[in-house]
Amino acid sequence: MVHLFRTSLGVMALAAATVGLGGGAQAAKGPFLAHQALYDLSLVKSRSNSVNSARGRILYNFTGNACEGYTSEFRQVSELDSGEGKVTLSDLRSNSWEDAAGKSYRFNIETRMNEADAGRVDGSAERDGDHINVKLKLPAPKTFTLDGKIVFPTEQIQRIIAAANEGKSLLELSVYDGSDDGQKVYNTLTVIGQPIPADRATASDPSTSDEHMKSLKRWPVTVSYFDRDAQQKEGEQTPVYAMAFELYENGVSRQLVLDYNDFVISGAMGKFDVKDSKPCN
Repeated sequence: MVHLFRTSLGVMALAAATVGLGGGAQAAKGPFLAHQALYDLSLVKSRSNSVNSARGRILYNFTGNACEGYTSEFRQVSELDSGEGKVTLSDLRSNSWEDAAGKSYRFNIETRMNEADAGRVDGSAERDGDHINVKLKLPAPKTFTLDGKIVFPTEQIQRIIAAANEGKSLLELSVYDGSDDGQKVYNTLTVIGQPIPADRATASDPSTSDEHMKSLKRWPVTVSYFDRDAQQKEGEQTPVYAMAFELYENGVSRQLVLDYNDFVISGAMGKFDVKDSKPCN
């Protein structure tokens, strides 16, 4: 998998389930906000001097409730200019559904690089006791099992919020989001900073000025993603990539920073709309 502009679907699940699994941090208190957010991407720095410029957008839609589960629609379109006329255009689209208890997860992911045929991953995962049964339709039919301690993307963000509310500064989780070829599991290390009070002055964007957000606290969060297989085989400790953001207690994120080791991309919120949410009966 080419990691140019690859954003973990787990990290970008910008809203969270309200019911957690046993062990670790307990469930955060909802409700979580149904919303649409648009992020404008730009190059912060290039450590290897191999990237001259970068631009793009992320569009994220989140809907659902604790009874019906949560649906996430994600699209990231990015253009990377490495100089001498070498431009890479990537288009990542994802649709997923996860039930509030973190027991079921369905995903459909399409990735296109330049003019190449799109790569697709389509599958589902079901938690069954101490393991998870995964069934892939694409890129090729396959079934396999995963450790039951692994969490899905919405549950990951829920656990981060719960840990933050408990005053914890570190959280380790293994995450499965169906990305890459549908068989990848990432070990993650989350570092949670001190809470930012709602009344603290900050650079304004559509989230901080929205009436639904003004009374909410948030936390600076950095999540580093490690290839679990590489760690086991080679003792690799360098993250594949990391992402920093400010996470509100209702699941909305702002001030994204995507670190791909060779270069760093920022994601400034350009638009934010609260969506109608049907209450859970």
